[in-house]
Amino acid sequence: MSTIAVVGGGISGLTAAYRLRTLLGADARIVVFEAAGSLGGKLRTVELAGERYDVGAEAFLARRPEALALVREVGLGDRLVHPTKARAKIHAGGSVLGLPPGTVMGVPASADAVAGVLSEKGRALVEAETSLSPLDLPAGDVPLGPLLRERFGDELVDRLVDPLLGGVYAGGADGLGLRATMPGLASAIDRGARSLTEGAASLMPSSPSTAPVFGTLLGGLGTLIARLAELSRAEIRTGTTVTALERTADGWKVDDLDADSVLLAVPAPSARRLLAGVAGVASSVFAKIELASMAVVALALPPGTALPESSGVLIGAGERDAAGKPFAAKAFTFSSRKWAQYGEGPVLVRGSVGRFGEPGALHADDDELVRVVRDDLARLTGVTAEPIDTLVTRWGGGLPQYGTGHLVRVERIERAVADVPGLAVAGATLHGVGLPACIATADAAARRIAGITPTHEGS
Repeated sequence: MSTIAVVGGGISGLTAAYRLRTLLGADARIVVFEAAGSLGGKLRTVELAGERYDVGAEAFLARRPEALALVREVGLGDRLVHPTKARAKIHAGGSVLGLPPGTVMGVPASADAVAGVLSEKGRALVEAETSLSPLDLPAGDVPLGPLLRERFGDELVDRLVDPLLGGVYAGGADGLGLRATMPGLASAIDRGARSLTEGAASLMPSSPSTAPVFGTLLGGLGTLIARLAELSRAEIRTGTTVTALERTADGWKVDDLDADSVLLAVPAPSARRLLAGVAGVASSVFAKIELASMAVVALALPPGTALPESSGVLIGAGERDAAGKPFAAKAFTFSSRKWAQYGEGPVLVRGSVGRFGEPGALHADDDELVRVVRDDLARLTGVTAEPIDTLVTRWGGGLPQYGTGHLVRVERIERAVADVPGLAVAGATLHGVGLPACIATADAAARRIAGITPTHEGS
């Protein structure tokens, strides 16, 4: 009977444990170690004013197949729900505006697409981008922010691209890489698009798609975590931090567990520590990956509280209210507008705080953070209702930054790990921070441990 240690009980680790069970059968012993007191990692479903509510990731991209396929595979397809038709907005240039369609993470397919968000000068710079020298990207990654600022000016980046990227990475364009964060756009340039505008236009669908962009589960995404844990039939050890990982003559020693193989699905700092003695190159590369911290402030407002007619608002780093006071939050999600399942109960809102390199309000204690976020909500929307329940969830070092060297680093990590028999890695540090990407890395890592994939996995 083979024994596999899975270190990390988030979506990546539990997907890997489940996949290992389907590949190796009932006789395999699968042990999942999770440092926290409960499973889920960045998926956390809580009780807020009697409602099941996600205070980590709240949805997954439904137009990428991995998460949708896994949900259906584990028998949760009947719980799948999609957002309402409420549209997101953005606070740009001092005003709340509709989030424009016709962009790739804010990179416009035409000047008209962003005319309402930018000043006339900013719109003119976008319009002129197609007349600049044709783009010729190097094979390696390039800094996203400087490229966009050179081609479009600062306004597009500050008002549109940064708020969108901040919602995914908690970081702005200046610290991220084009190929790492917008691979489709980079590929369009490689295929011959002469400008960023032309590249974005080539990625626009020929006709509007009716397929939902996002999905989630009734009862919260914690439902998926529970189902994966159940179907994996793994031994679950929560509240257990793995302190030692050693290779032995027969396989591995994971603290007190003798294992044939080890699958790591942990954040970069933990991977660096555990791999130091067994895959030094991978450990040193994990050490170079920077992380951003953030917090989610969940508010349950009294039933009947009126919210804006939108699914939420993104807020740029430099945005201020009419009196010139800056906002602490980077985004609000009006969950009771976005998701129909919340019905007539408490009105649910979540505010997100924290940007890479700018902890700002994260230094405040929970009570003060709730006060600051409520003040932002009032200044943005006029909503001042006293919450009937609140919860602050902090994600310290929760989001890896996909800088210009990220793709090279991931390749080095995977090649170094591939040289060590019985070892695999998975998670948000590698090929994307969203659920589908994490699930894809977990599936690849499980197949590597099971011996049915090539030694080196790509993205």
